[in-house]
Amino acid sequence: MKPESIRVIQEEHGTIAAIAKSLGMMIERGPRDDLPGYFEVVGAMLFYIDEFPERLHHPKETELLFPKVAQRVPEIAKLIGQLDKEHTRGEFAIGDLQYLLKAWELLGPTRREAFEVAAKHHLQFYMEHIRLEETEIIPAAMRVLDAGDWEEVDAAFASNVDPLNGKYPRDPIYDRLFTRIVMRAPAPIGLG
Repeated sequence: MKPESIRVIQEEHGTIAAIAKSLGMMIERGPRDDLPGYFEVVGAMLFYIDEFPERLHHPKETELLFPKVAQRVPEIAKLIGQLDKEHTRGEFAIGDLQYLLKAWELLGPTRREAFEVAAKHHLQFYMEHIRLEETEIIPAAMRVLDAGDWEEVDAAFASNVDPLNGKYPRDPIYDRLFTRIVMRAPAPIGLG
C-alpha cells in the first residue's frame, strides 16, 4: 500500500506540473491584446509556485524524506544532494522570475525576452526535477523506509493542503489566488 505522504507528494507534483504547463502555455501564447491581464495571471502563477511548492512542499522533502532515503541508499545520496541544491536554487529562481516579470511590466518590452528565456529554462528545470523525484527518489523510498519512517513523513505531509489541486475545500486565504489564475487565464489555459 502506498504511504499517505507519497500520495500527497504525487498529487502536489501533479498540481505543480499543471501550473508549470499552464505557465509555459501563457508564455508561448504571449500577452496578445491584454498585457495587464497577462501580468496578473503570470504573476499569480509565479506567486503560487513560490508560496506552495517552494515554501511548503520542498522543505518537507529536503528535511524529512530525502535524508532518510540517502541514509539507507548511499548510491542515491549524490542525486539527493543535487535535488536539495535544486530546492534552494528554485526558491531564488522564482524570485528572479517575479523580478523579471515586474521589470517587463514596468520598464517595457525590452525586458520581455529576458523574462521569457529565464521562465522557459526554469520550467524545463522544474519538470526534470519532478521527474527525478518520481522515478528515482520515490521508488527508493518505497523500497527502504519502514513503518516508523513513513509515520513521521506522513504526519508532516498530512498538513499540506495544496490550494489549487481541487481535492480540498477551498481555503479563503487562497481563494483569490485560485480565482485569479483560473478565471483570468485565457482559454484553454483557464476560463477567462
